[in-house]
Amino acid sequence: MYTMKQTCEKTGMHYETLKFYCNQGLIPNVKRDKANRRIFDEQDIEWIHSLSCLKKCGMTHREMKEYLALCGQGRETIPERLHMLEKRRNSLLASMAELQSSIDFIDRKQSLYTRLLAEEPLT
Repeated sequence: MYTMKQTCEKTGMHYETLKFYCNQGLIPNVKRDKANRRIFDEQDIEWIHSLSCLKKCGMTHREMKEYLALCGQGRETIPERLHMLEKRRNSLLASMAELQSSIDFIDRKQSLYTRLLAEEPLT
C-alpha cells in the first residue's frame, strides 16, 4: 500500500491533482488507513497512470468519469468504451496533422530565410 505522497512520487502526479481526482470519484474504491488517510495499491497506481494518459489525450474530467462508469459496468460496455477511445484517437490524429502542417510551414520559412541569407548577407 502507498500513501498519497508515495503515490504521487510513483505516478508523477501532483498531490493536489491526486486529491482532486479522489474527491471527484475518478479513482474508484479509495482505501483508507487506520488514521483515515487515503492509501493506494498497485491496481490504483495502474488506474492513476491510465487517468494521466487519458488526460494527456485531451479527455475532460466529465469524459473520464463517463469512461470510469462504463468500466465499472463490466464487459457489456466494451463497445461504448471502444467508441470513446476511437473518437479520442481520431481527434489526436487530426491534431497531429495540424501540428505537422505548422511544422512544414516553419521548415519552408527557415529554408527560405537560410537561402536568402546565403545569397545576400545582411548588413
